Amino acid sequence: MKAPIIIGVAGGSGSGKTTVARNICERFSDSVALIEQDAYYKDQSHLPMEERVKTNYDHPLAFDNDLLIDHLHKLQQQETIEKPIYDFALHTRAPEKMTITPKDVIILEGILILEDERLRDLMDIKVFVDTDADVRILRRIERDTKARGRSLDSVIEQYLTVVRPMHLQFIEPSKRYADLIIPEGGYNQVAVNLLINQIQTILG
Repeated sequence: MKAPIIIGVAGGSGSGKTTVARNICERFSDSVALIEQDAYYKDQSHLPMEERVKTNYDHPLAFDNDLLIDHLHKLQQQETIEKPIYDFALHTRAPEKMTITPKDVIILEGILILEDERLRDLMDIKVFVDTDADVRILRRIERDTKARGRSLDSVIEQYLTVVRPMHLQFIEPSKRYADLIIPEGGYNQVAVNLLINQIQTILG
């Protein structure tokens, strides 16, 4: 059986990469498996809560890329995986897992997937969603205050002390590895359609 194609969708926090990934998933529906790098944050159950809350989620070392790469290899070999579920309230992995079966297309989505050469080597198409910083911070404020119950002050402080420096140090430089750069995220329908057409061509 033919190995699945792996599409990497990277970009900063709030860039719209999740919207791009969802557009692809909707187009190919049952033929797509979505793997979020966010699910592969390292397990921290062995640490006390006061240590867990200090985690820098925008640094490459926060991710268990070894497990992620192992799971991608298994999907390529038509094996089912048990994808972790990360509990952001407890800052560690949840006991539950999500079963992912092999598909024709695997969408790998995350802020730092292009930073790791081992992950890049697995991708057939590498995409970077490039969105202005002011738009990204506004989207992050809306998400974190509404969906995660955080205060405006805490979101701004985290952005200035962690998110922005990590973006400049690790995420923005990884853009040079992209095959396709999509300005303005998932609302750039022309670029998304080009990407979908390319996937269809590869699938034959």
